[in-house]
Amino acid sequence: MQKRTVKQASQLHSNAEKTRSHLAWNDFEVILAIATAGSLSGAARALRVSHATVFRRLGDIERRLGVILFERSRAGYRPTLAGEELADTARIMEEAALTAERKVAGRDLEPSGEIWVTTTDSLLMGLLAPMFTQFQLRYPGIILDVAVANQMLNLTRREADVAIRPSNHPPENLIGRRLTTIGQAVYGHRSLGLTPGLPIDILTSQPWIGAGPRLQDSVLDQWMGYNELKASSVYRVDTLVSILSTVRSGMGLAALPCYLADEDPDIIQLTDPIPELCYDLWLLVHPDLRGVVRIHALMDFLTEAIRGQEQRLAGRWLSQPNK
Repeated sequence: MQKRTVKQASQLHSNAEKTRSHLAWNDFEVILAIATAGSLSGAARALRVSHATVFRRLGDIERRLGVILFERSRAGYRPTLAGEELADTARIMEEAALTAERKVAGRDLEPSGEIWVTTTDSLLMGLLAPMFTQFQLRYPGIILDVAVANQMLNLTRREADVAIRPSNHPPENLIGRRLTTIGQAVYGHRSLGLTPGLPIDILTSQPWIGAGPRLQDSVLDQWMGYNELKASSVYRVDTLVSILSTVRSGMGLAALPCYLADEDPDIIQLTDPIPELCYDLWLLVHPDLRGVVRIHALMDFLTEAIRGQEQRLAGRWLSQPNK
């Protein structure tokens, strides 16, 4: 029985040597997805296939190679030494493919094709939607594919081509343009009967709307904590558009971007723009895409359009109406 087992192992090793060089990119893709996610279900979501498909493909790869690539446990799938080596190779292959894709994308000569844009719901609603309409009229050959997300999509991995984001600390590996400063002030519904210009310490007696943790606005969270407003929070929500809707309902006060809240006639600005809550608006792109004609067209168009609304975006000062 032992001789048979040794013989089988020897044959398996021999077969592995014959097939080791025949791994395709989709095999490496499966290995990398499992190594990154640490589970078959996570890899399945990343690859957009079923759990059973990932299980079957991993088993097939291991049989062909004659090695175990992942240690199975209740905690998930942990790469063996062989699995980690192949996962590292897959990462190198993926980065090379993405680099080649970005460079090839830079060779177009006409402003046409698709641009993947990522921005926030509040910027799209309160600022960018009409600008995108005007851009499409000027460049009908360019299709904008807009992903609305409060988290920064990965431009290096081509999850998006262009990001329009509020940030005081944009990623250093990207190139971009600082477009303007966004001002924020405290707003409330007219029905509350509050007088504009009241100091923050007077407004603490009012109910407040806070930012949920998924909004990832640490500056706002710190400001509310410093002004002892967290104890007055009766509601938290994780998008600025949702906060605006809650203020519109009369539930409480909130700090909001002036460009977003000023458009609502039922909401009044109660304070001047708050210096601690001001942030920069950036137009970001991966360095490999800066020479792409369609990207350049969008960046130039938005730069001119957004900087043309600089005063509106900075917010109105109650103490200096003409500022």
